[in-house]
Amino acid sequence: MTRRLIAIAALILSIAPAARSQSLADQYRATTDRIAAAALSDSAAWNRIAELTEKFGSRFSGSQSLEQAIDWIIDQMKSDGLSNVRGEPVMVPRWIRGEESASMVAPRMQDLPMLGLGGSIATPAGGITADVMVVTSYDELTKRAAEARGKIVLFNVAFTTYGETVRYRGGGAVAAARVGAVASMIRSVTPYSQRTPHTGGMAYDSTVTRIPHFAITPEDADMIARFIARGEKVRVQVKMSAHFLPDSPSRNVMGELTGRELPDEVVVMGGHIDSWDVGRGAMDDAGGVVAAWEALRILKRLGLQPRRTIRVVGWTNEENGMRGGNGYRDAHRAELENHVLAMESDGGVFRPLGFGFTGSDAGFAVVQQVGALIERAVPGSGAITRGGGGADIGPIMALGVPGMGLNVDGTRYFWYHHTDADTVDKLDPKEVAQCAAAMAIMAYVVADMPQKLPR
Repeated sequence: MTRRLIAIAALILSIAPAARSQSLADQYRATTDRIAAAALSDSAAWNRIAELTEKFGSRFSGSQSLEQAIDWIIDQMKSDGLSNVRGEPVMVPRWIRGEESASMVAPRMQDLPMLGLGGSIATPAGGITADVMVVTSYDELTKRAAEARGKIVLFNVAFTTYGETVRYRGGGAVAAARVGAVASMIRSVTPYSQRTPHTGGMAYDSTVTRIPHFAITPEDADMIARFIARGEKVRVQVKMSAHFLPDSPSRNVMGELTGRELPDEVVVMGGHIDSWDVGRGAMDDAGGVVAAWEALRILKRLGLQPRRTIRVVGWTNEENGMRGGNGYRDAHRAELENHVLAMESDGGVFRPLGFGFTGSDAGFAVVQQVGALIERAVPGSGAITRGGGGADIGPIMALGVPGMGLNVDGTRYFWYHHTDADTVDKLDPKEVAQCAAAMAIMAYVVADMPQKLPR
């Protein structure tokens, strides 16, 4: 009898590693199915995006509408029964667009839809009127530098990738000023246009004269380029009254589902609550905030309280200052050793594909198992790839917190990015719900599993 017991014990020990490797799937399959079913049962997340964006409109840093939206979120999170709902103070920059316009005055008159780029200075009160010089790269500008003095330089750079093309938005004013231009304009950073200009952030260099910097539509940029290619002189007038006011108080807004055993260990997820001052910021990034918020609301509704705390955050001032992400790092620096995972959605809540993960090999192996659970519950949404994160969680990732970003089908994201067209109708309720489901499953399993996600 003793020999038989010893043999049985040996057999159990021999299969234990295999059992442990399947433990996440075995333990959480039924729960993840429940989470997905709850998330996909209605359009609650899409409806909340619609209400938030239509009730308050754009939510630019320093604006009354942003602070009113944060107040509303705090009230709604409390109504949802979340814990520790609060706003954490952050000072944010306040850039004011003011009145602005552009027009082509030769070879004929034509109004040019335009948007000043965030952080640009104003023109003189009477505007700037000058001939246009078209270039398609910084290299071309350098080669033709002698032609640029006294002109408005147009960077007519077709969209390839956002990272490559956005360089002309960020640094075009410096490059143009360095060769003597009086203003600079860019072809809007987008692969598709219906004559809609796109704004976004830009920067100056203290060693170079500051000049106004603005965006026009791809259609008009190409028209100007064709005029000049045909040998005609193009002359443009631009008027901008942009300026800065002193920094204003704002807040990162957050709520929690408190952990039942390890409440000081935290999974944090969310997006940025601010937007540019055009459009309503539905995809960028009310959708990311609401999908994470909805994920937490679903868990609360299902009575699922994980071992660790899950915190949802709407970071402020991502668009033109990153004060929210940096402020969160500073406010929680002493707790970051217990931040298990940081997750961000800032690419639009379109059809989810999975997550990109930045962390250890051991951590990657674990989140791959969670990805398999997501794939089963929300087909097509569970791929886990190397490399991921987000601007707002970047500051805490730099201090060692594992990070991940929600990957989606971003085909249409840059069509509407930073434009008046960023409205809720661009989002599909089913896809928004799928994003919420994927985030809820990832957050819950990582927050609840017996072992802390390895760093």
